[in-house]
Amino acid sequence: MKKLLWILKSVIILLLLVMISGCWDQMEVDRKAYVVGIGLDKGKKEKINVTYLISNPEYASQQGGNTNEPATEIITFEANDLITSRNIANSVIAKEISYDMLSVIIVSKQLAKDKNFIRWMYDSTKDREIKRNTAFLVTKEKASSFIEQNEPKLETRPHKYFTLIFEHAGETGLIPRSDLMRYFRITEADGDLFLAALGTNQQTNQERSNGHLEAGEFKIKGKTNKTNLMGSAVFKEGRMIGELSGEETRLSLLLNDTVKSPNYTTTFQDPFNKDYDITAKIIKNKRNNVSMQQMNGKTILNIKVPLTLEVLTDHSMVNYAKNKEKRNQLKRYFTTKITEKLNKLVIKTQKDFKGQPFGWSLQGRKYFLTVDEYEKYDWMKSYPNMEVNMSVEIRFGEFGRQTDLPKIKQVRD
Repeated sequence: MKKLLWILKSVIILLLLVMISGCWDQMEVDRKAYVVGIGLDKGKKEKINVTYLISNPEYASQQGGNTNEPATEIITFEANDLITSRNIANSVIAKEISYDMLSVIIVSKQLAKDKNFIRWMYDSTKDREIKRNTAFLVTKEKASSFIEQNEPKLETRPHKYFTLIFEHAGETGLIPRSDLMRYFRITEADGDLFLAALGTNQQTNQERSNGHLEAGEFKIKGKTNKTNLMGSAVFKEGRMIGELSGEETRLSLLLNDTVKSPNYTTTFQDPFNKDYDITAKIIKNKRNNVSMQQMNGKTILNIKVPLTLEVLTDHSMVNYAKNKEKRNQLKRYFTTKITEKLNKLVIKTQKDFKGQPFGWSLQGRKYFLTVDEYEKYDWMKSYPNMEVNMSVEIRFGEFGRQTDLPKIKQVRD
């Protein structure tokens, strides 16, 4: 009986040891400093200036009570690389630095254009806490200045703010899908250009239509956050070489089947009354038809883009839903305008960037028998000399919730 009791006690003790063995290295939330954003700027010589946007985990739980603690803390310092920066920061920050809640890496345009930029970016692949789906943002000003002047009003939790703004700005198509995984994958494949989201909290005096705006050109009034994300930073072989406007970013997404193209609204001049504009929703439900052929030593790409358009405004009161002739004229007009814009973007990528951000190199691989043959062809080098034939196929969707419109003369009578 005593022996059985001793065995039972031993089993219970062993079970307790197993249950609590995973808790020996646990750390309370309030003992860590959670970095939600990392800013990188060019430093002296071969160093970088690192900015940490640190979230206060106790702030959210104390909002209902009286607290004088700030929601965030921001520090900037010089470091040799991204790895050693954590240890250096702990000479100032009492809590242990953690990247568990890291949402975004913010890089200044000046650093992104540096020839050695890719060397610093690959530091992020060495740290296990930096996830590959971390958002990647390029700023027109210094990253430290961008972080310090970013003051969201409705969302005071910084990690949530960056998650939401990337999500909803991406849904409009004004910024591309931009994360570390795509940056490294496209850079290492060496066939396409990478597009990163472009942002700023400084306003310029540039006057352009809304569709052609870049970050900083969108005029904002009122008491709100001045930060806006719009347009793309173009990267070739891991280094920034140029920019695309908001509309050019949208067009690039229409041509790229490697990412889901968002449904977005845009405006066209009314072909029947130039005093008005037409707002249309562009929907892409099908993949592009991309074919490639060699003719007389020249590569020819044939691109067919299927689109569905929903006409949402009709200020000239044409009533397209009831007028088949006007509807056909409108379809031809949209087809011509969108084709012209796509061709203009392709020419810009061939002349200015010497590469394309449309993912066409992936679709072109099937036309080569072996990997060696594809690599010898050198898609990036060959692209500027390709002949690209663009065609757009448009079908109409709905004409708004209410298709019938009154005659304006009858209303005024």
